[in-house]
Amino acid sequence: MIGGFFAFKSAPKVVAYDYTQITTIESVVPGGLGRSRMLVNEKGGMKEELDMKNFFSIAGINFQNINTNEQLILEKVSQMNANGWELFTVTPGVVSPGNGGSTGLFITRYLFRKEK
Repeated sequence: MIGGFFAFKSAPKVVAYDYTQITTIESVVPGGLGRSRMLVNEKGGMKEELDMKNFFSIAGINFQNINTNEQLILEKVSQMNANGWELFTVTPGVVSPGNGGSTGLFITRYLFRKEK
């Protein structure tokens, strides 16, 4: 009798998703000469580019800049979540040309998904 019950079980629902991505590029070029940005690629080809702060100022590492960037990222992730997007995966990356640590980038990609 138990085997008969499972024979009539319906197939699992296949879920389809839309995806969108946010990329943050944070510069470690000293003196504020680098360019740090948040790039938002939304469904339908709409793009948004937001300024972010560089990790270093003339005096060295700038923790206020890092905090400002963290707040911008948290606000954007919260906004996406409020609009029904689920943060699906985060992929970090580092670009370091290796000339004494005076150049480089921290790149983070945030992939969101929403059920269609």
